[in-house]
Order: sequence, then C-alpha cells, then structure tokens
Amino acid sequence: MSFTSFAFHPQINANITACGFTVPTPIQQQSIPPVLAGRDIMGLAQTGTGKTAAFVLPLLQRLMSGPRKTVRALIVAPTRELAEQIHGDITRLAVKTGLRSATIYGGVGKHPQVVKVRAGVEIIVACPGRLLDHLRDGNIKLSQVETLVLDEADHLFDMGFLPDIRRIMQHLPAQRQTLLFSATMPGEVRHLAEDVLNDPALVQINFEQPTESVNHMLFPVEQSRKTALLKNLLAREEFATALVFTRTKHKAKNVARQLEAAGFPATSIQGNLSQAKRQQAMDGFRQGTFTILVATDIAARGIDVKGISHVINYDVPDTVAAYTHRIGRTGRASLTGDAVTFASREDGAMIRDIERTLGKSMARQTLPEQLATEAPDNRPDRPRRSFTPGNRSKTAPRRPARGAAPLGFGRRPTGGRAENTGRRSFSS
Repeated sequence: MSFTSFAFHPQINANITACGFTVPTPIQQQSIPPVLAGRDIMGLAQTGTGKTAAFVLPLLQRLMSGPRKTVRALIVAPTRELAEQIHGDITRLAVKTGLRSATIYGGVGKHPQVVKVRAGVEIIVACPGRLLDHLRDGNIKLSQVETLVLDEADHLFDMGFLPDIRRIMQHLPAQRQTLLFSATMPGEVRHLAEDVLNDPALVQINFEQPTESVNHMLFPVEQSRKTALLKNLLAREEFATALVFTRTKHKAKNVARQLEAAGFPATSIQGNLSQAKRQQAMDGFRQGTFTILVATDIAARGIDVKGISHVINYDVPDTVAAYTHRIGRTGRASLTGDAVTFASREDGAMIRDIERTLGKSMARQTLPEQLATEAPDNRPDRPRRSFTPGNRSKTAPRRPARGAAPLGFGRRPTGGRAENTGRRSFSS
C-alpha cells in the first residue's frame, strides 16, 4: 500500500514524496480513510508510530476546499515542544498549498500570537492554558472550527488539563469532527472520549506495548553511583544521540552541567527554562551541537529527533506508561535503538511492572569494574530525606545482606541478554 491510494490532492502528494514518506504506517493505514470520510476517531498507538501524519494529512485534504484565512481546525497538545513538532510537520506537508498554522502556548508573548492568527491561519496548534487565556480575552474565535484533534490525550490528563479541555469545547461548534489520539487509555481519558466522540472508529495498534525495535537493558546501581555510571557509558560506547531522563527539573539541570564539565556535548530541557532557552536546547540537539539531552518527562511527548540511538532512564519513571513514552523516542521509523535503565533498590516493584508489560525481562548488566570497587560519590545525587507531617523521617532501605540478590530485584532474566538487534548495545 502507498500514500497514492488515499487520493490526496496532488500538492499534498508532492509534499509527502518530498518528506520521504513511501509506505504508510499501520496507524496511518487504518486512521486516514475514516478521517477522510468525516468520522470521529479514537486512535490508540504506541509512541513513534506516525500518529501526527495520520491526522495531519487528511486534515490538510479537508482544508484544501472551503474558506481560507479563518480557523477551521484546532489541535490541542500537552506541551510546547509537541505543539512545535506538530506545527513543523504541518508546515512541511502544506508547502505551496496556501494553508497555514499558528502555535499558541505560554512562556512567550501573547501579542505576536494574536497578530499571526489575525493575519489569517486555518489551523491552530495550542496548549490548553494559553489558548484559554486568548479565548477569555476575545483574541481568538473558534466558532468556525470543523475538526478538533486531541493529541496525546493521556498526557493531557496527566498534566491536569482535562477541565481546561472541557472549557475549550464550550467555544467550539457542536457539529464537528473530533479526533482523539493517545498512547495509553486511563479511565478518565476513556470517559472524555465517550463524552466528545460521536460513533468513533477505533484504531488500536498495540497501544500499550513499547516498540519491538528497542533493546532493553538494566543496570542495578545505587543512586550515588548513577552519574559516574552515566559518564562511563557515554565515554566508552558508540552512540549517535542520547536522551537522558531524570525525575526532577533540578536533577536534569545538575546532571547536564556535570556532563558538560566532563567534556560531553550535553544540554538540558526542563520546565524552569524559558521558551527561548528550551527552543535553543532543542535546536542544538536536532542540529548536532549537542549529542546528549538531559530532560524531565515534559520532553517525552515533544521530542521528534531522527536517529536517537539511546534513551537512558537515569531515574526509573513513576508509571509503565511513562516508560513507554520515554523509550518511544528511540527505535522510531523502523530503526533500532537501546533503552538503558538505572535502577536502585526502591525501584524493584516498578521494574517488575515494566517487565510484565514488555513480556520479557530486561537484560541485566553489571557495573564496570572500576565503578564497582571505587567509593561512591555521594555529593551530586544524594537523595534528600523526605518528611511526612506527623511521621518520622524516611530513610533509605538497608543494604541487602552479603550474597542477596543484587539490589532486591528478585527474579533473574530467563532469556539472558536481550536479542541481538544488529546494533552495538551497552554491555559490561
């Protein structure tokens, strides 16, 4: 099957070819026909499967006919990075069609956004908070919107945006096409889908399973040795680009600074940065100025950089879904990739949950000899004690007895190392 079978406008077909697209992905094959037919969609697919083109291409086809320079499509995204990614895809796929889009999100001035919208755009790609600001101020009208797209709906829920989504819908026509795409389907998102979708076509592509083109590895390691392990791996392994995930904004900034001080081309992206700084970091990562990007989960849905060879979970994520989204940044577009996780004793339960979802054990790796014998560096990453009102302070678990299973992970992998993917992977 090729994209020509969808009978897109010749200019759209030319742009598809110019972008190097040849064969549609499964989510595109199954989503594009019903969207072109005007049906609502509930699309469930893992990260990196081509969901953006699955709704952008039929959306452009619809907008090729009808009025111009009025907002006829609204795409809602959870993060600024994802909004910019979608806007970039629209720009590339709409070359010479005359169709234009604008991004709306916080962290930058409102006035330039108003000027661009009033100059005439057919598509708005927006984050909920800033869009509501413009709606309250009367800067943007959505009364002519024909298609609403809710992208990464589960992340919209995670970030507490569902009440904002419902407020935004009060500004939309009741008669419209609604497309909802998500990588997971928590109960709250399912309830939203039931409320806003009208007889939707369900497209489901192994949406809870991480991509099979990723090799999963795990290093049992104490918190105090993580930074040293990260430096060691980055120094001795071949990689194109590495995306490192931390749990907190402070840690992302701190780890990136330590890598930079050690001579690695590293930068960070996290919520405390201004939009200009975040964009500068993203541009540097895309262009190869930086080959290592340290990020919080805010980046898990908004980074679409080709050729990320390694995703490193410096901190284990809080949920299995978050793991899926993180490692979805590598192994994209039929390429292979490596996902490396640093896990300490308290992460055992989450590791078991992740492995149940994977359907296999991660390949356990051993620390390099020099890290296993040298004294840990407790300064950069020593976890702070946490306090609960009315309770005694919580301290780290005791070390396992000599001879116990490493860091309390219990069962060992049954299949040895992960299957050979044809690429060099981290190994001891």
